[in-house]
Amino acid sequence: MNGQVRTNGIVLSRVDYGEADRIITFLTDDAGKLTVIAKGVRRSKSKLAGAVELFSVSELMYVQGRGTMGTLVSARLTRHYGNIVKNVDRTMAGYDLLKLLYKSIEDASEDTYYTLLDHALTALDSADISLAIIRTWFSAQLLRIAGHTPNLTNAVDGARLLPDARYDFDFEAVAFKPNVEGAFGANEIKFLRLMFAESTPKLLANVEGSGTYADALEPFVTTLRHDYLRV
Repeated sequence: MNGQVRTNGIVLSRVDYGEADRIITFLTDDAGKLTVIAKGVRRSKSKLAGAVELFSVSELMYVQGRGTMGTLVSARLTRHYGNIVKNVDRTMAGYDLLKLLYKSIEDASEDTYYTLLDHALTALDSADISLAIIRTWFSAQLLRIAGHTPNLTNAVDGARLLPDARYDFDFEAVAFKPNVEGAFGANEIKFLRLMFAESTPKLLANVEGSGTYADALEPFVTTLRHDYLRV
């Protein structure tokens, strides 16, 4: 068939359509979000069904239609993060990350988001990495990619952040301000630097006290995400 396009994709969302079809949105490694119709995929003998499950990476072949939706021709499963669905909390966290990413990216996006999702699902697939680390890191990375990394080097007055001082955060200035009773000290700021760097949850999990820091910092990073990304 002429006009076939090959790519790799991770399922972001699935919606039943008609009696046996399904509209599926993938995050691809080369073209951002891709929405296709998988005809007959809900039938028991469908050859597509096993490769279009959530928490899976597949090699896709599709034909682009005249509008915004293509037609899925074939799909071959290349990786399934099967441990995620064995734990209810990790499954629900996975759903939340997929929804969050779906809302955060445009139809055409850079492959950075694909790598981000791959790292997130890999972490969710490992029971050794806490959900707080994964969620907080994911929000921090969305902010970083969108260009909203907070100032983690200087205070609002331009002075360098001091290792023996404590700070609060000024959301309007997107920087810290000195406060002897502030919520942020040297350890919290160091951990924030790691989260906003091009890191992975696995790397963060190796930091001593990472679970405690992630728990404490998750509300702060989530607030930043709500304020600057509106998601």
